[in-house]
Amino acid sequence: MSRLRQPPLVTGISPNEGIPWTKVTIRGENLGTGPTDLIGLTICGHNCLLTAEWMSASKIVCRVGQAKNDKGDIIVTTKSGGRGTSTVSFKLLKPEKIGILDQSAVWVDEMNYYDMRTDRNKGIPPLSLRPANPLGIEIEKSKFPQKDLETLFHGMSADFTSENFSAAWYLIENHSTTSFEQLKMAVTNLKRQANKKSEGSLAYVKGGLSTFFEAQDALSAIHQKLEADGTEKVEGSMTQKLENVLNRASNTADMLFQEVLGRKDKADSTRNALNVLQRFKFLFNLPLNIERNIQKGDYDVVINDYEKAKSLFGKTEVQVFKKYYAEVETRIEALRELLLDKLLETPSTLHDQKRYIRYLSDLHAPGDPAWQCIGAQHEWILQLMHTCKEGFVKDLKGNPGLHSPMLDPDTDVRPSVLGHLGQTSSLKRGSSFQSGRDDAWRYKTPHRVAFVEKLTKLVISQLPNFWKLWISYVNGSLFSETAEKSGQIERSKNVRQRQNDFKKMIQEVTHSLVKLIRGALLPLSIWDSSEMLQYGGWEVKSELSGQWFTHTIQTIRLTYESLTALEIPNDMLQTIQDLILDLRVRCVMVTLQHTAEEIKRLAEKEDWIVDNEGLTSLPCQFEQCIVHSLQSLRGVLECKPGEASVFQQPKTQEEVCQLSINIMQVFIYCLEQLSTKPDADTDTAHLSIDVSSPDLFGSIHEDFSLTSEQRILIVLSNCCYLERHTFLNIAEHFEKHNFQGIEKITQVSMASLKELDQRLFENYIELKADPIVGSLEPGIYAGYFDWKDCLPPTVLPSHSKIWKAVLCSPLPWRPAWQPLSS
Repeated sequence: MSRLRQPPLVTGISPNEGIPWTKVTIRGENLGTGPTDLIGLTICGHNCLLTAEWMSASKIVCRVGQAKNDKGDIIVTTKSGGRGTSTVSFKLLKPEKIGILDQSAVWVDEMNYYDMRTDRNKGIPPLSLRPANPLGIEIEKSKFPQKDLETLFHGMSADFTSENFSAAWYLIENHSTTSFEQLKMAVTNLKRQANKKSEGSLAYVKGGLSTFFEAQDALSAIHQKLEADGTEKVEGSMTQKLENVLNRASNTADMLFQEVLGRKDKADSTRNALNVLQRFKFLFNLPLNIERNIQKGDYDVVINDYEKAKSLFGKTEVQVFKKYYAEVETRIEALRELLLDKLLETPSTLHDQKRYIRYLSDLHAPGDPAWQCIGAQHEWILQLMHTCKEGFVKDLKGNPGLHSPMLDPDTDVRPSVLGHLGQTSSLKRGSSFQSGRDDAWRYKTPHRVAFVEKLTKLVISQLPNFWKLWISYVNGSLFSETAEKSGQIERSKNVRQRQNDFKKMIQEVTHSLVKLIRGALLPLSIWDSSEMLQYGGWEVKSELSGQWFTHTIQTIRLTYESLTALEIPNDMLQTIQDLILDLRVRCVMVTLQHTAEEIKRLAEKEDWIVDNEGLTSLPCQFEQCIVHSLQSLRGVLECKPGEASVFQQPKTQEEVCQLSINIMQVFIYCLEQLSTKPDADTDTAHLSIDVSSPDLFGSIHEDFSLTSEQRILIVLSNCCYLERHTFLNIAEHFEKHNFQGIEKITQVSMASLKELDQRLFENYIELKADPIVGSLEPGIYAGYFDWKDCLPPTVLPSHSKIWKAVLCSPLPWRPAWQPLSS
């Protein structure tokens, strides 16, 4: 429950005395909370509320009225505090009578002055002699509504000087509560006044008869004298003398009253000028007020004042008003230009753009400022995008060896596949296998990747406001209610005409975004040489890795999602989807190519340590390398909403299949290189004794060297494991990631592997058979032995190639692996 305010208290008034209509300033406490809170103000018993101007809770300005009392209190009444009190009083002075020749600071009405010499009124017209109260009794105003009286007495008036005077209306308005006895007294008073008027006029005529006769005789004598003279212009004649007398009297009168009349005319002119200035001070002060408000940024006040001036003086014919209104129009035109410059200024917020557009629409600016703003924003976004690209290209040319600022290591770690395998192998075998690259490389962003990040960030930050500005332009929320009502039809036509233009703007922005990214990441996809000059220009010596392609794809996907959230039609964003698909395809290709390079370097990491199954770590590293490559492509191969599959094009399927086959063949070639590696090239410095191996490699443990036969046997064992396990596992991973042509990949890889197996087996047999053939050959030829005469051997099955090699081997061991199928 709110606490009531204290009643008003008047503590001062300035001045504290004066004649009626004196302007006074009232000061005190709790004089109201606002103009509407002030409901009453009396000075000396007279209601001054109509002239009261509430300034603050401690100040009120008003004019004193025609009060009955000479001295009285100042009472203020408010809604919040009720009727107040006063500690001061005001003394009402009676206006002094001013003579016709007395100087005065204000003009005195000459209609009703009092002549002290004759003790009677002079120059009073008959209607001004009417008494204020013709009935001679006290007037008591009724509370009967004026509109009802006008309706009841249609065409009549309560003014008793009017031709349509209605006595009934006058009595209802002024004597509705008067008793019948008082009305009788009023009738008596009227009769007495009528008798005095008729008797007074007759007595005045009777008393002045002698004067009239004397005047008549004087006029007759003058007439006779003029006829006797015979001429009117003769020098010395009575007529001439009379003319001279009259001229002297006129000159004397002019000398006496010229100064007074001049002061009167000057006072009239000054008063009229002051009245005009006071009445129309709003217009005269408006140009200066417009300048001040523009400097302060109070555009709303300027617009309101302009609308008011336009409604009052827009069609005036007064030259002074025309001159000042033209000055106002000049200032408003300058304001329109200023607001238009601020509207087209970039960068600017959406809130400021809407505000300036409303101001211009309220000022009835020519053209379509909202559409001009949309066009300026479109050009600015395109300029920002090209400036961003030029800055990165210039930086790359000036500092080709530098990278852009480092990313956050906690969120952007991209280890290489080979490095991960090296760490896995080191943990598994306790070896010192490490990636040859510095770990710092993965925290540095290439120029082209940093450019894509900044470009997409720029588009995401600018395009939403650009789209919202268009939506506001379409639904009319950019304009005020007045401007909306006046320009609704014209704006609807503009929207229909400019819908296609805005669509072209959005498409131009998206096309520029896509082409700039293509010029940086996929330069071969831009065929036009002119577009290449505009959107390309990147001097790069090497292509991005698959990890950086994956990062850029994620960045562009987030950009697409942000633009889709704005409800931009999909057909306007289709070029971005096409770019994402091309980047995904390129990422798969680059990743598979880099994987082949990583696998090619696996031959350098072979440690020749054989486990219980007769295998080295090479097949496991090969499988892990491919698995991690496919895992790095999981997000790329996954189809987001609206995206197509990477393998939808037959050409892409064929290229991916060929790259996959190439990976398999690269590893097979590595195995072949390892099997034929000369002894002097074998790196045995890092070998360690495997306690789980049988003593069949006793010679290896003694001198840490491998013979050609031992390397071939180990490679044959790895080939067998690849056929039975590794290649099948890799095929399953390909299928899991939706690769196409898996059967072809497996068949070609298996054929290449079997071909290698056959060559290695033949090489091994040749190595083992050469000593035996060398010892048997002399005896064979000595007895003229011919193989054609011998039956083929049947002791061993023809498909057991590996067992044949083992039986021919002088080593007392048998491996745990099974023979390859023929």
